[in-house]
Amino acid sequence: MDPSQLKLGWDVAFVFLFKVYRPPGENYANPKTCFFHVLFKAGALAFYILSALFFNSFVIIFVVTVLLSALDFWVVKNVSGRILVGLRWWNEINDLGESVWKFESLDQESLARMNKKDSWLFWWTLYITAVAWIVLGIFSLIRFQADYCLIVGVCLTLSIANIVGFTKCRKDAKKQFQQFASQTIASRVSSTIQSAFSVV
Repeated sequence: MDPSQLKLGWDVAFVFLFKVYRPPGENYANPKTCFFHVLFKAGALAFYILSALFFNSFVIIFVVTVLLSALDFWVVKNVSGRILVGLRWWNEINDLGESVWKFESLDQESLARMNKKDSWLFWWTLYITAVAWIVLGIFSLIRFQADYCLIVGVCLTLSIANIVGFTKCRKDAKKQFQQFASQTIASRVSSTIQSAFSVV
């Protein structure tokens, strides 16, 4: 067999076996946003896991890991959430001292047009990151490392805050769409009835 043909065969096999095949139109719509959405999550987890090999200082591990998790929290909450899934949330204290959730979302038609891969990446990385921190927390408890449980606790809290915030925001968006749909149907029915009576 010609060596060039053999090389071509290996190239084809590599493409189909080791690369994800994406049909036309199915690529990520916002690859840069997706990259930064994953970057700080992976960075915080990787630094926490590998830091014991390079640092003996708990302070350095705590500061860098929490800083990366805080950056991830901010990017997800203010950037990737709006771009990848069309949602944004925040929490504020009202005049009575009560905590109030605030939500913003695109209209339902725009949400339906959001890229499915972007949305899939957004939600799954949120959940996987939280699960990873829970597993690391269990390891810290088993090894009686209370100080490292503090790091995991802070990072897990930031991760869960985004999960809760965006889940509430998605439910609120669906609720608003249902209310809008029911109001639209009711107004059309009433206008049809009025026009029918006016004809009579």
